[in-house]
Amino acid sequence: MAYMYILECVDGSYYTGSTKNLERRLWQHQQGEGANYTAKRLPVKLVFCEYYQSVMDAFEHEKQVQGWSRKKKQALILGDTNLLHKLAECQNETHYSRLAGFDDLI
Repeated sequence: MAYMYILECVDGSYYTGSTKNLERRLWQHQQGEGANYTAKRLPVKLVFCEYYQSVMDAFEHEKQVQGWSRKKKQALILGDTNLLHKLAECQNETHYSRLAGFDDLI
């Protein structure tokens, strides 16, 4: 069992991580021991977490979310699945048009 989580830092930025022990990991972040990124942006606040049966699943979702835009992370935090899907579609359209060389059509 493991968790994927998102912290909001004091500067308003987001940090995404995963752990087997959420309570201990949050304590580490607050002490400045969790990650270099959060250590420079204390205090942090837990704004989202998801439970996974496997550590690998939590880690894979962490890596996926780390690549998301701020707006997409906010949609996840708010639980706005409609906006999340819309933002994903928008990103995919932009990505695929660039691959095909159709930047000027969007």
